Amino acid sequence: MQEYKRSFIKFMVENEVLLFGDFTLKSGRKAPYFINAGKYRTGAQIARLGEYYANCYLDHGVKAKTLVGPAYKGIPLAVATAYALSQNHGVDVGFCFDRKEVKDHGEGGMFVGQTLQEGDEVCIIEDVMTSGKALREILPKIRQEANVHVGSMIISVDRQEKGTGEKSAVKEAFDEFGVSVYPIVTMEEILEAIENGDIGGAEYLGALKEYRKQYGA
Repeated sequence: MQEYKRSFIKFMVENEVLLFGDFTLKSGRKAPYFINAGKYRTGAQIARLGEYYANCYLDHGVKAKTLVGPAYKGIPLAVATAYALSQNHGVDVGFCFDRKEVKDHGEGGMFVGQTLQEGDEVCIIEDVMTSGKALREILPKIRQEANVHVGSMIISVDRQEKGTGEKSAVKEAFDEFGVSVYPIVTMEEILEAIENGDIGGAEYLGALKEYRKQYGA
């Protein structure tokens, strides 16, 4: 496992973003772990988080003109990633995010920030992917704005669970929309970190593996 991935897993645990226990997810599934990105609340946290996203962006050779952060959680993530890429890696990209309602005065439009233009390469920045619902919601908005190419999406964690069918949500995203989804880490890597003693949670390993057996793809 690459060092930035190991560091990110520890970072999530230290900030109580990655929790182990008994949780009911939005999907209705009962899970032995939970990822709560709402725990990122400080400037120091978002600065480090942006760097992890930037590492993933560079690791996978993403080449985007604009980062799109779906409202609301994706907004600070896209901004932090763009800042980290510029400040630490000399890569300058634009960023924008969608409004919940179209503005009909002032500059108007659905998006705030970088103007999307025909032919632009776009990368979506999100927190986690379970069913792919967020991608399905933001894609029509982006394509309504301009004829751009959405070739990639970066998320913090790939839960590696079945989406709407038997395939993983990440595989569905590529098969249905041609979007390559790149996670900073996968659930498999989180299990590896527990087994290697990088983080706690050994008492939940059995439940985590059973959950993976039931819902994993």
